[in-house]
Amino acid sequence: MKLEPSKTKNTSNTERIILGIDPGTTIMGFGVIKVVGKKMEFLQLNELQLSKYDDHYKRLQLIFNRTIELIDTFHPDEIAIEAPFFGKNVQSMLKLGRAQGVAMAAGLSREISITEYAPKKIKMAITGSGNASKEQVARMLQSILGLKTLPKNLDSTDGLAAAVCHFYNTGKTVGTGKSYTGWASFVKQNEKRVIPSTPKGGVKD
Repeated sequence: MKLEPSKTKNTSNTERIILGIDPGTTIMGFGVIKVVGKKMEFLQLNELQLSKYDDHYKRLQLIFNRTIELIDTFHPDEIAIEAPFFGKNVQSMLKLGRAQGVAMAAGLSREISITEYAPKKIKMAITGSGNASKEQVARMLQSILGLKTLPKNLDSTDGLAAAVCHFYNTGKTVGTGKSYTGWASFVKQNEKRVIPSTPKGGVKD
């Protein structure tokens, strides 16, 4: 379900492209919107199927490559990504965190501004309820953007929802989620995650 992307990056101050990503270990959903002034225009809605690949590292490579491909095709000004949902299964959370990290790394490598949004934050922005179902989010997006049909799998609408959530939060300074403008910004906000702490009694290099 897509429209043809623009061939060149738009430099107008009133126009921008937002890429929304719902990273997953079996399906990566994504959606792209164009913002003209205060209006949204739907560009693409799709997903990357990963379940047929047994090698987890192969899946991560595909996520990175697909994200780079989307960047090169649509030239997004900003990326909105759904943050991992922290559950009880540690291994699943580790894999999901890696998937998100790889998608973020692809965007940061191209120096694109990235903002993370918690799942409840996205649902609240789209439906008004942080406990909305995938189906409710998808139907609301269909109404907002005038989509003729919805995909069979709703991971792609989750990616689109991240993009729309970012649009709604543009200009807000409170509660919009973590934002990164590049590698330096990411490292500064995640020092404990990316910089190993010095062992007790050890000496820093």
